[in-house]
Amino acid sequence: MTHGYVRSDDKAALLARLKRIEGQVRGLQRMIEEERYCIDVFTQVSATSAALEGVALKVLEDHVRHCVLEGGEDKVGELMGAIERLVRSR
Repeated sequence: MTHGYVRSDDKAALLARLKRIEGQVRGLQRMIEEERYCIDVFTQVSATSAALEGVALKVLEDHVRHCVLEGGEDKVGELMGAIERLVRSR
């Protein structure tokens, strides 16, 4: 069984999104170093969190489309655990 992001277009898109998020985190580090206004930092943290959630949802979608559909009922429990972790992390 292959994972959904193994397809080159999906993998490239996920990696590009993660590189943008990496840039956002570096920007946050600079903001703290420069003692930027707290609300501006908070806004950037929120944007970074939302971007990571987007990646998580894409990976979850790929998991459902590829692993769960191919794995059948055995993968449903695994899927529910992944959803619970995603929801709890909010």
